[in-house]
Amino acid sequence: MEANNIKTIEANGLTFGYFEQGTGPLVICVHGFPDTAHTWQHLMPILAQDGYRVVAPFTRGIPPTSFAKDGDYSGVQLGADIGALITALGADEAIVIGHDWGALAGYAAANLYPEKITKLVAVAIPHPRTLRFTPQTLWRSRHFLTFQFKPWIKWRLPRNHFAFVDSIYKRWSPTWPFTPADTEQVKKTYAQPGAVEGALGYYWSFAANRNNQEVQKVLVGKTAVATLCIVGDADGALDVEVMPQTSKAFTGSYAYKIISQVGHFPHREKPDEFAALVLDYLKT
Repeated sequence: MEANNIKTIEANGLTFGYFEQGTGPLVICVHGFPDTAHTWQHLMPILAQDGYRVVAPFTRGIPPTSFAKDGDYSGVQLGADIGALITALGADEAIVIGHDWGALAGYAAANLYPEKITKLVAVAIPHPRTLRFTPQTLWRSRHFLTFQFKPWIKWRLPRNHFAFVDSIYKRWSPTWPFTPADTEQVKKTYAQPGAVEGALGYYWSFAANRNNQEVQKVLVGKTAVATLCIVGDADGALDVEVMPQTSKAFTGSYAYKIISQVGHFPHREKPDEFAALVLDYLKT
């Protein structure tokens, strides 16, 4: 997917850049961190060929999408972005597939607009209602605290051509023999002016809204939208054992699939197996 294929659209007060393929029922694929909309380059043509209109936006603060002028990158706003994109794209409803922060955005959107989200596929992140910060999970996700509370991090991240991206991929996906080409697009995107602050804004907003009851109500509220959660058994950022207990966070149907020998990026590490799981789910 090339830069000259990026479309733009206005939604929720922002200009979103996005890729689009196919016609049919709308599927919105939402990337996470550290990543971009390019992460869906394998899944998009498969879904498009199967009769779906697939849209993959760059999320708020990630160029070419514009930055939040008020600095709000909270989960509620991420969910509101999805709801607004559905309307702006001329649809009444959509299937949402979200990875990492994109999964959090998907949960938020499902809770904010259950009438707009027909199905949710959450990748690598269980429902926020079930997250428990044990010493083990805190160690696995230690970047979470660093990014929230260390102001110097925005100057450190760009060092050595964003070497932190490679270090995170290695830690989160220890079984994936990724190459420099797999992270180059992320680094190019983060090298654009303001992009580091945009990406860190998700973590800063998470910290700022820790005690915001309205935000937390949306994030940890039980979800009525039918949901499939896909995780890898080698995910270095996730305690996979939580998946069976996650069903208590849903009033609608819930299922999960664990892909073997896969880390935090199952849609990139085993793209064909991932796509097959998604298509099977969408057809049920």
